Amino acid sequence: MRLKDKVALVTGGASGIGKATADLFAREGARVAVADNSTDGRGTVQAIKTAGGEAMFVPVDVSDSSQVTRMVEAVLQA
Repeated sequence: MRLKDKVALVTGGASGIGKATADLFAREGARVAVADNSTDGRGTVQAIKTAGGEAMFVPVDVSDSSQVTRMVEAVLQA
C-alpha cells in the first residue's frame, strides 16, 4: 500500500498503459481518477471498485484546455 492516502489522476485510463497504470495505482492504495475521452473508462473504474479500490471517471479531451481545467476541478472537488 505504497500509495495509501494519495490521489492519482490517470489520463488515457480506459485502455492500454493508462488502464494498467490506474489498476496498479489502485492496488497500491491510491484513490484513482480515470480520465479518458472514451466512456470505456467507466469499465476501468468498475474493475477498481470491484477489487475494493476507490475510483471515479472523468470524461475529458486533453487537447481542449477548458476540459482539462474542468477535469482537474472535478478531481479536486471529489
